[in-house]
Amino acid sequence: MCEDARVRDLERTGLLGRAHLLGRNELRKAGRERRDDVPLEAHVAVPDAADRGDTIGILTTQDTMRLPQLVPVRHGRMSATPFTFYRGGAAIMAADLARTPTTDIRVQLCGDAHLSNFGLFNGPDRRLVFDLNDFDETHPGPFEWDVKRLAASVAVAGRNNGLPAERVDRAVRASVEGYRTTISELSGVAPLALHYRRLELDQVKEMLAGGRHRSRVDRSSRKAVGRDHLRALDKLTEVLEGRRVIVAHEPLITRVDEILDTQLPLVIEFFDRYLDSLTAYRRRLFDRYVVVDVARKAVGVGSLGTRCFIVLLESGDGEPLFVQFKEATTSVLEAHLGASEFEPGERVVVGQRLMQTMGDILLGWSSYEDPEAGSTEYFYFRQLWDGKGSIEVDEMDAKELGQYSRLCGAVLALAHARTGDAAMIDGYLGGDDTFDRAIAEFSHAYADLNELDHAAHAEAIANGTIVAELDI
Repeated sequence: MCEDARVRDLERTGLLGRAHLLGRNELRKAGRERRDDVPLEAHVAVPDAADRGDTIGILTTQDTMRLPQLVPVRHGRMSATPFTFYRGGAAIMAADLARTPTTDIRVQLCGDAHLSNFGLFNGPDRRLVFDLNDFDETHPGPFEWDVKRLAASVAVAGRNNGLPAERVDRAVRASVEGYRTTISELSGVAPLALHYRRLELDQVKEMLAGGRHRSRVDRSSRKAVGRDHLRALDKLTEVLEGRRVIVAHEPLITRVDEILDTQLPLVIEFFDRYLDSLTAYRRRLFDRYVVVDVARKAVGVGSLGTRCFIVLLESGDGEPLFVQFKEATTSVLEAHLGASEFEPGERVVVGQRLMQTMGDILLGWSSYEDPEAGSTEYFYFRQLWDGKGSIEVDEMDAKELGQYSRLCGAVLALAHARTGDAAMIDGYLGGDDTFDRAIAEFSHAYADLNELDHAAHAEAIANGTIVAELDI
């Protein structure tokens, strides 16, 4: 059969799909051609400080979608340092990035790819892997938005740690170089092979050479291994009148007995919708458990104040299983890149499944019809404390920050290669460090803007415009 006849048959049967995908050479050529519209040097641009509008107003607008009692705690956490402010300011940066030159080379964005949103967690085979671990803002968009969010976080963190300017610059460039060189390597890897590739603990230790940094990774991995369901049971619960319950610790952990008493049928429907989002063989796991208790728990910095609950389940022999379900709202990127095709909870889950090499086996989503507010709330589910651990950025010296930043850049490249065209990105970036230098210049300028925003936030707290509380 000739080629044209074969294609016609495929088209007629509906099996053609994306049969005319471009090969790697064509994709690299398309990436190189994109530089004609957006030169690599154009990425140095940041919005003029005087033209950015009310950046603090962006934060307070988000407050209206959060639990009022936790909003002051959120602002208290953000106010601590320029780096904690940056962590909570994803919406501010999204608005700024929308005003910079964009390639429109699209991938699934993390949306909040700063240094503290990478970490260790257990894969399904119970081996520790290192990957992105926060997807509240995930949404498709131009690859460089994540790169800029990561690189600027390195500049902010380096300054926060009191490091010399030249060492901060070196760490920023390391993050971008790690991304660029890894994308180049992955551009020649088959799509299926990309989905099997992951970064395990031993590989992380090799990439983070040096005794002090190696010992820090060892401590983080030991802590991660200890953060399991039994540890959660010991720390978060107690036995009262013969019943295991989650202990209240206001305002961070709050009992929700009234909701369970008055809206139990709706709660059951909500949990059933979550089970429907799982594959059949995952749903069968819950046949071996029964729900014992539920409580509200405050988590995070930027997302603090959104609704988050923890559920304690037990098997017939009393073995615990903790599940967390967290409210999902509209991504901060949607205002600038268009609405998601998914409802918020499903958006987070789909983005995480696309980007992570090894995902939580209980990852799913649901929605809840609030009879009092007359609105729908969206949530995503995952296991609580399933071997999760982080490497503390605030304690890093210059060498450690550079090594860690390079590692995070490489991990981000793997996530983008899994969801976009690595060869096109590789073609656009080229084989020298022009992009690295441009993003470094952007990052230092953006760190200046972040310091201005942090100071404005502190002033708003001082004059009473914003109420902030110290964390508990």
